[in-house]
Amino acid sequence: MVSSANSATPGFLLLAACQPAQQAAPTSPPAAAPTTAPAAYPTTVATTAPTTAPAAAKPTTAATTAPTTAPAAAKPTTAATTAPTTAATTAPAAAKPTTAATTAPAAAAPGAASAPTAGCPNQPGAAGAKKLRVGLVTDVGKINDKSFNQSAWEGVQCAQTNLGADVKFIETTDPKDYGKNIDQFAQDNYDVIVTVGFALGDDTISEAKKYSSIKFIGVDQFQPDTINNLDGLIFDEDKAGYLAGYLAGSITKSGTIGQVLGTPIVPPVEKYGVGYINGAKAAKSGVSVLSACHPGGLAKGFTDPEWGKDTVNQEMNQNADIVFAAGGQTGNGGLLAVVDKGGAVLGIGVDTDQYDSLPEAKSILVSSAMKLITPGVFNIIKGVQDGSFKGGNVVGDVGLAPYHDLDSKVPADVKSKMTQVISDVVGGKTKTGWSGTPTSNCPQG
Repeated sequence: MVSSANSATPGFLLLAACQPAQQAAPTSPPAAAPTTAPAAYPTTVATTAPTTAPAAAKPTTAATTAPTTAPAAAKPTTAATTAPTTAATTAPAAAKPTTAATTAPAAAAPGAASAPTAGCPNQPGAAGAKKLRVGLVTDVGKINDKSFNQSAWEGVQCAQTNLGADVKFIETTDPKDYGKNIDQFAQDNYDVIVTVGFALGDDTISEAKKYSSIKFIGVDQFQPDTINNLDGLIFDEDKAGYLAGYLAGSITKSGTIGQVLGTPIVPPVEKYGVGYINGAKAAKSGVSVLSACHPGGLAKGFTDPEWGKDTVNQEMNQNADIVFAAGGQTGNGGLLAVVDKGGAVLGIGVDTDQYDSLPEAKSILVSSAMKLITPGVFNIIKGVQDGSFKGGNVVGDVGLAPYHDLDSKVPADVKSKMTQVISDVVGGKTKTGWSGTPTSNCPQG
């Protein structure tokens, strides 16, 4: 589905609605992990991760073709007291429900419809329903990371607003404590425990098996086997990446674009990158795509803004005039490097609408490749309350954020074409180039 406010101001562009997953590899900027990657995917991934920040890698040019989330609604507070790494922290004021992002344009492609909210859906629970206790365990990227953790936490806050849930979070500071942090909520008999990121996958599975009466939600954690009390919330990042790439390829003036990614050990990072390359090349024959992935593995891949900044500067020095940054804090550093160019280069954010979550980059963000984490988390929690929860994988929505202040940078014919491209990607007519099998390699085309 596609929607936009009007032909001049695009709204959130929606892809597939939440649905049971058939297969896929997902996750997103997790942060640090031990030296081995969780085995929550059907394929083996590389495991080694250096402990020191590597020097910025020289971007390489992608040679051939190959294959977002919710706006921040309320800034979370940081954890206050002690726990295995940081204490369970009572929620601040809950996120305010938002209305649907936009309505479909009159000339929308077949199948287009009104987009659901990219923030907290206004969906109150049934009268008399059980009051849930919901706990969230972050990765080491912090609760207010302006990206992944924050979007998941806002989904939990949404359950506080709509369902009357009691909510808390534990902000992990050391990856060795993932299991202990999850166990703290389990021992306190919470009804639902949300864990955020690929790196928590193995510990989430272990705890779900240990506490069968508690419902678990693993964000960006593909479940190879069905566990009745565990849902993996996953996304088609290759589709969002393809759309971002198609947009970049359509509006580049230099003919060179770039992308700076977190570690490709995490399958969604690879999916984003493959999609971006293929989308760009489909939009503009002969476009040059500079692609760089953080070499620090799970230990540093998403928490190294200086590397992101240095690497984006290298790409801009090689004539890239649009840069896609998909790597948590690492990617945010890249976007801020684009800001320093004063508008000569444009940026594309990731996971959430970073126009809202990273206001320092508003001036250069033409869009963001979004994963609708906030409504995805909320909808699963609501399923726990209304009895519709089923273990397995749930595919969340993805799409493109509005063009916001840079709407004039996107010509009318490109806006029209983007509508058709989205329809084709959603309908399966256009393939993203993602093979379905993670390789842990940095996408190069």
